[in-house]
Amino acid sequence: MKIGATTPDWSSCIRLNKFISNAGICARREADQLIQSGYIAVNGIVVKKVGTKIATNAIVTYKGVPLRLEKLQYILLNKPKGYVTTLDDPQGRKTVLDLINKKYCPERIYPVGRLDYDTTGLLLLTNDGDLARKLSHPSSHIEKIYHVVLNKPIRMQHLHTIQQGVVLQDGLAKVDQVAIVEEDPTQIGMTIHMGKNRIIRRIFNHLGYLVHKLDRVGYAHLTKQHVPRGKWIFLKSKEVVKLKKLI
Repeated sequence: MKIGATTPDWSSCIRLNKFISNAGICARREADQLIQSGYIAVNGIVVKKVGTKIATNAIVTYKGVPLRLEKLQYILLNKPKGYVTTLDDPQGRKTVLDLINKKYCPERIYPVGRLDYDTTGLLLLTNDGDLARKLSHPSSHIEKIYHVVLNKPIRMQHLHTIQQGVVLQDGLAKVDQVAIVEEDPTQIGMTIHMGKNRIIRRIFNHLGYLVHKLDRVGYAHLTKQHVPRGKWIFLKSKEVVKLKKLI
């Protein structure tokens, strides 16, 4: 099924779910749900058929609001403490989007995954819904590296326990690597693929430690080497390509 504009340009057509995703609303899978629910109209006609193709110059609306194709943006932020990674916060706290200068990035971007309010470090933001969904999915196995500062020196027995896996209420929590940093047993380096909520804090809390500082220093092949705290950069095209090859 194809739907065009008044003068459709069929030299350039696109699946409706991809148009919605590229407009920064959501990923394609969620776009299909919006279509089936009757929230999407093309040239004034509600479309509920998944797989519909449209001309790129068609007028697409979501709940009556026109959508437009946005330039895909990929931003790497070095998150400071005291920001939430939701799009808005009922408690009125600052969000990571407050750190992005809309003069340079007017597109509607959103965080890939989450970092706690008190957690710092690397956070990817994008309006590429498909990439965001795939990177966030547990099957993506994206490597994340953290620097942890504890309230007291870790016992070697507990370090070994973490290496073997810690059983929490929601199952086994496994890390890829864990080691003491700079010969200081209160500072731990940890590499992990799991994406469970607050997993690192929960591992250490389970063993009787408090996490004073938690900083994500690596995400996939990306590092914060050239991104000061509270600042952000656009990813280079080769870095985006490398991310997409991981999933």
